[in-house]
Amino acid sequence: MLTSVDPDVMRVLGDPLRLRIVTLLARETLCTTHLVEETGAKQTNLSNHMKVLREAGVVETEPCGRFTYYRLCPEVLAGLSEQFAALAASARAAAGNKRACP
Repeated sequence: MLTSVDPDVMRVLGDPLRLRIVTLLARETLCTTHLVEETGAKQTNLSNHMKVLREAGVVETEPCGRFTYYRLCPEVLAGLSEQFAALAASARAAAGNKRACP
């Protein structure tokens, strides 16, 4: 039985800008320039966020000339979704359980 959701991925997706980036990448593969335009973030700030997303395995890179393209790794999000679904099922099954106070 599942007891927790991957804390690294949750921490990474807990940042509003990183969640926005993930949402954009769910629609298409984008380069840094596109992401700067879409988010309004400064390039250095965006690069820092992309590093965090890469290290967590949420995105992968594809070099293309002088540009770096970013692609979402759907299996990471699918795994997270499965973990949340398992937690929801556990909560439904345990809805009537209540531990007595000492």
